[in-house]
Amino acid sequence: MRGRQHTARRDAVTCILPPPFSSPPARPLTDTLADPLHAPPATLRLKRGEERRIVAGHPWVFSNEVADETPLRAFAPGAHARVESHRGQFLGHAYVNPHALICARIMSRDPGRPIDASLIEARLRSALRLRERLYREPYYRLVFGESDGLPGLVLDRFGDVLVGQIATVGMEALRGTLEAVVREQLAPAGLFWKNDSGARALEALPRTAEAAFGTVAEPLTVREAGLTFATPLATGQKTGWFYDQCANRARLARYLVPGARVLDVCGYVGAWSVTALAAGASTAVCVDASEHALAFVERNAEANGVSVQTLRADAFDALTALRERGERFDIVVLDPPAFIKRKKDLPRGQAAYRKLNQLALGVLAEEGLLVSCSCSYHLTEAALLETVQAAARHSGREAQILEAGGQSPDHPIHPAIPETRYLKAFFCRIDG
Repeated sequence: MRGRQHTARRDAVTCILPPPFSSPPARPLTDTLADPLHAPPATLRLKRGEERRIVAGHPWVFSNEVADETPLRAFAPGAHARVESHRGQFLGHAYVNPHALICARIMSRDPGRPIDASLIEARLRSALRLRERLYREPYYRLVFGESDGLPGLVLDRFGDVLVGQIATVGMEALRGTLEAVVREQLAPAGLFWKNDSGARALEALPRTAEAAFGTVAEPLTVREAGLTFATPLATGQKTGWFYDQCANRARLARYLVPGARVLDVCGYVGAWSVTALAAGASTAVCVDASEHALAFVERNAEANGVSVQTLRADAFDALTALRERGERFDIVVLDPPAFIKRKKDLPRGQAAYRKLNQLALGVLAEEGLLVSCSCSYHLTEAALLETVQAAARHSGREAQILEAGGQSPDHPIHPAIPETRYLKAFFCRIDG
């Protein structure tokens, strides 16, 4: 999987479990977490003027926004609270982590609708209705955190099984309720928690990987655009699959000329490569730093009746070597990791994106197509566009933007929460 050499979006899960994954014995939540459904919510009051962003629709409360009269130390991790302005205006029902920078996340803005099983059920059913309108088969992101009114929760659907990630203490405290609602509403064959996200460290939560109930077989199966893929669970990235790029992969066919030569950089298990070949490309080379991931590329190619050449290498090293060998491709796809995890990493990360795009242009044929992606929230669409233009000028070439893509609609963007819009993709014709 895309490792340190600029080829990993997430760290690999720390505990590798043998397949299949079966339910562990029932166990209580961590002792330090509150039991929020059996205690009346206390009041969390904000300082003067700090309610403006909340009133505009953003659900996060930061620790420096809380008034001294309702100190955070009075809340247990995972406890529920009524968030109020300094004047006592009700702002929302939230869960609290007194030890985190984002100390509270609002889940309901209806005074009569507290956080409970019925609220979670309503949010899950709403999320399901949207995905069922969007997709013919049950392979998608079912819950996308704040955008679906369930902050700190991700649920991905792989046919009759679900893989989830919990990133916050508040959602961890609701885990048992979540599991019960998921089982009742969806009746999946299994639910697996792949809680290996680095975000858990910010909430002082351990990294874990375990089945909540049922059995989840390894590897996972994905159906996308009529193609079938296998993808690893325990050693895979994120929940195992990048559903956020589904719409962009579908866009690729529009620009694919028959017989095209395709280079898929940071290709993971080969979704871009196999999609391109199925759409008429003649050859595809998939670059990734992980031998394990590349084994899945070959497996997925064979399952779909195509052949992909794999190259195990760091993305930067591979592009340099291919250029030195005089290799040229009609299409180069760059789907790298998030080089910019924090705002302070922006200069260094933007330089890495620029270098990657420059190297890609060194192997792109005249009038070729560059698909340049970034999943770094802190790199804006305008900044990525500047990066592509700078790479083109450095290479003495001209770029034309044919289309701008983003995350698939199963990753909806909340208009009041800019953090929910993170994925950018430019489809660029490169002349000269």
